[in-house]
Amino acid sequence: MHYDVFNGDADGVCALHQLRMAYPRSEAQLVTGVKRDVRLLRHLVGVRDADITVLDISLDSNREFLPALLSSCRVFYVDHHFAGELPSSPLLTVHLDPGPEVCTSLIVDRLLAGRFRAWAVAAAFGDNLHGPARAAAATLALADHEVEGLRELGELLNYNSYGATVADLHFAPEALYRAVQPYADPLAFFHESEAMAVLRAGFADDMARARAQAPLVDTWSGRVFRFPDAPWARRVAGVFSNEKAREMEEKAHALLVDNPDGTLLVSVRAPLASRSGADVLCRAFPTGGGRAAAAGINALPPEMLPAFLQLFTEVFAA
Repeated sequence: MHYDVFNGDADGVCALHQLRMAYPRSEAQLVTGVKRDVRLLRHLVGVRDADITVLDISLDSNREFLPALLSSCRVFYVDHHFAGELPSSPLLTVHLDPGPEVCTSLIVDRLLAGRFRAWAVAAAFGDNLHGPARAAAATLALADHEVEGLRELGELLNYNSYGATVADLHFAPEALYRAVQPYADPLAFFHESEAMAVLRAGFADDMARARAQAPLVDTWSGRVFRFPDAPWARRVAGVFSNEKAREMEEKAHALLVDNPDGTLLVSVRAPLASRSGADVLCRAFPTGGGRAAAAGINALPPEMLPAFLQLFTEVFAA
C-alpha cells in the first residue's frame, strides 16, 4: 500500500503535486484535512508494510504515531515545521528545514532541482513568503502579470484550507488536489479551472467582511483582531492575517476567531521584519504550535485570553 499524507493548504497541495509529477503514484491513498488538522498520521494507526510520504505536517505533532509505523513501513518525510528529536530508524528518510523563509514546496523544489518550480512559487506566495517566492520566480521566464497570477493562485489555494472542519471549505483538500493533478502548468490551472472561479468569488466576499473589522488591540508592537463564530471568519483566518502582516511589517499580528465550543482559534504572524517569536508564543498554550514566523492555537480557553494578550505584548516588544 502507498499513502500520501499532506497538509490541505497551498504548500501541502503544491508539494505533493510536484513530487507526484516527478514520481507518479496514482494508486496512493490520500490522507489530508483542513490546515489545522496536522496530526494526520493518526489515520494510519494499524497500517503495516506500506510506503508513506508525509508532506507539510510537523513531525513533532505526529511523534506518537511514528514508532509503530516505522516497525514495518518506509516513511519519506518533508516539512518545514518544528520537528524536535528525530526517531532513529533506517526506514525513515527526512528532508526538514525549519528556516523562516522556507516552505515544504521549496524543499521539494530543491529535491527536484527546480523541475516544477512554478508550483513552488505559488505555494511560497500562499505561505506568505513573498520574498522567497519572487526570488524563485526570478529564475523562470515569467512576465510580471504571470508572477501575480501565481501569487493569487497560491493565496486562493491557501484560503481554501482554513476552517474548523472540511464543511467550512469550498473544496475538500483532496478534491482540490485532484483538480490540480491534470495541470503541469499552474498558470493553466489558474486560468482554466472552474475551481478558481469559485475560490475567487468566495475570497472576495469573505475578505470584504473581514476588512470591515476594527482591531481589538492596536499598539506600537502589534495588532489583534477578533472575528465571530462563522464559516467566513474561519476561511479567511490565514489570508487575512498574512495581509495584515504585509501592511505593517514591523508589527506582530494575531487573529482570534470564536469557536463553536466557546474557545478561540488563534492565528499569529510575527513581524515580517524579524519572522520570529510566533511559535514561542503559541506553544505556551494548549493546542498551540507552528513556526517562528507563523503559528496558531486551535482552541484557546477563553479564561486564558488575558494571559495570551499579555504574552503577545511581551514576546513582540522584546
